[in-house]
Amino acid sequence: MSQVKHLHSIDAGHYKNTAGCATQVMPVPAIVKISMSQNLGAPCQPLVKKGDTVKVGQKIGENTEAFLTVPVHASVSGTVTGIETMRNAMGGMDTYVCIESDGKQEVIEGIAPPVINEQKDFIDAVKNSGLVGLGGAAFPAWIKFNPKNRDAIKYLIVNGAECEPFITSDHRTMLEDTQDVLDGMKELMKWLTAEVGYLAIEDNKQDAIDKFNQLIAEQGLDNIKTFPLPASYPKGAERVLIYEVTGQECKAGVLPADLGVIVSNITSTAFLGKYLKTGMPLTQKRMTIDGDAVAKPGNVLVPLGTQIHDIIEFCGGYKSAPTKILMGGPMMGRSVFSDRIPVVKNNNAILAFSKEQALIPEETACISCGRCHEACPFNLLPTAFADAYEKGDAKRLDDLQVMQCMECGSCSFVCPAHRPLAFMNKLGKVMVREAQNARK
Repeated sequence: MSQVKHLHSIDAGHYKNTAGCATQVMPVPAIVKISMSQNLGAPCQPLVKKGDTVKVGQKIGENTEAFLTVPVHASVSGTVTGIETMRNAMGGMDTYVCIESDGKQEVIEGIAPPVINEQKDFIDAVKNSGLVGLGGAAFPAWIKFNPKNRDAIKYLIVNGAECEPFITSDHRTMLEDTQDVLDGMKELMKWLTAEVGYLAIEDNKQDAIDKFNQLIAEQGLDNIKTFPLPASYPKGAERVLIYEVTGQECKAGVLPADLGVIVSNITSTAFLGKYLKTGMPLTQKRMTIDGDAVAKPGNVLVPLGTQIHDIIEFCGGYKSAPTKILMGGPMMGRSVFSDRIPVVKNNNAILAFSKEQALIPEETACISCGRCHEACPFNLLPTAFADAYEKGDAKRLDDLQVMQCMECGSCSFVCPAHRPLAFMNKLGKVMVREAQNARK
């Protein structure tokens, strides 16, 4: 189903320094701090209190009143030392269950593969697993995999693009958990009644494409295919990916399911395949640790709730003072104010940059070159957005369709004046929402 025409993309550089680094399992840290807000939607309420003993896989957070939520599980065995309120990477305040590890990693009794006889059993199992979108969105997977128009789903697209510079954790998942990915795809296609499953992978990961092709052929999986993508940014964005694979435009506000498509991150799919065979909920995450301030970059499997400084210490510590630490990639990742912040389910990388690598050149005047427009996958007008935002003109922002912006950062990356266009787009969307709410 290859498309001759591609949406606009850019060469943001790849810097896949850790692509050849097999995953290391990090020793259990002395303390984990597990956030009760690890999904898009309502936070969980702690199910434990100070002094309680917990085990790996035990449910420690849940919200039984909200719809948009999933439970949270203990990633270590040990003793709850407290329930704390701390600032998170987004700048808001979260509730954290703090656990002192006993080093035993004892698993909670009753862990077993879920029994699935019908579609409802499958959705219940996905919800109980604690799975969210592990590519960054953290949307509860049980809701995504239960669309109202399930009978209309034709395509499952598993997102293995990993187009962000530096990050290689998904690549390692493809190489190290290949069968789990395929098993997860088969289950998803069965319960979604999807006709075809596509493994969309950028063509700079040929080893992963080859490995999938080999297993697909050996197992006779005629309805699963690899789909090589050009290695450019932002091919892994959901709306871009849907166009690249199916040729359908997915505008902001349109659900992929409305186009007969479900998109699942490759690591989410691998986790699902493993969970349905073991029953162990989501308690750990593979992450890429890189940047010129890190002594020994690599890919590391860490318990959820591990603090950044403990992970960096496992990777040899800092070889120079970090000026900027990112959770995620340099294009859409988030700069954090401290390396004491704990990792959550949708974190896929920690990048620590020195002053030299983190330097952002000083902003200068726009020269009306049009590069930002040429870079935008959806042909939007970032400079017009910026002008309307600076004038406080919410109506013009809405008329220019700022809400279609997916904040990929391509416009900022190519801007010779180094203007923070993507950030102004983000603020512009907030302005439009506030104006809409005021009218209501």
